[in-house]
Amino acid sequence: MIVIAIDGTFASGKGTLGKGLAAHYGFDYLDTGKLYRAVAHSVLQSGGDVTVPEDGYKAAQNLDISLLSDPILKSGPVGAAASKVAVHTEVRQALLAFQRDFAGKSEKGGTDGGGAVLDGRDIGTVICPDADVKFYVDAAQNARAARRHQELVGYGEDITLEKVLDQLKERDARDSGRAIAPLKPAADAHLIDTTGLSIEEVLERAVSIVDAVTRL
Repeated sequence: MIVIAIDGTFASGKGTLGKGLAAHYGFDYLDTGKLYRAVAHSVLQSGGDVTVPEDGYKAAQNLDISLLSDPILKSGPVGAAASKVAVHTEVRQALLAFQRDFAGKSEKGGTDGGGAVLDGRDIGTVICPDADVKFYVDAAQNARAARRHQELVGYGEDITLEKVLDQLKERDARDSGRAIAPLKPAADAHLIDTTGLSIEEVLERAVSIVDAVTRL
């Protein structure tokens, strides 16, 4: 069983890399950020407050996993709400077991019979500290803002690049400054700066690292 942990900043390309590695090796894939987005969406739908720990915890305890495929989770408002609900210790603890269970029970591919790729913000530091390979993905803020702006416009949202950049800076500060499981590279993570790199170049670089570490 091989576990690949990917952490990184918002809109850095970690999700794209995670899906690419999972497809390349035939491993299971989990975008853990969607768990928090689904919780946030559930709180909002029920009329709750994402800044109230109890509301987030209740939603996390009753999370409907089928919501992870809902396109609404990709929207700007849900993304902003997710980063607010993710600061609550109660919410993170409620979702911890699900993430670890996913990493431990994946059975797709792999020369040893299984493998999993998880991406998020505390995978290598908290969720899977013993992962076989860890990555930390980042990119310049302007580059990330441009990517996110293009994505949101593609969803039909009316938002300026400047607004997206402001939101991204706020989210970076919140993710890295929270008291519980702050965003930071694991000590043994391989750093990948995706600024100016194509999706193919990032994947190629990551595959070479995984192959060298795991001898796949």
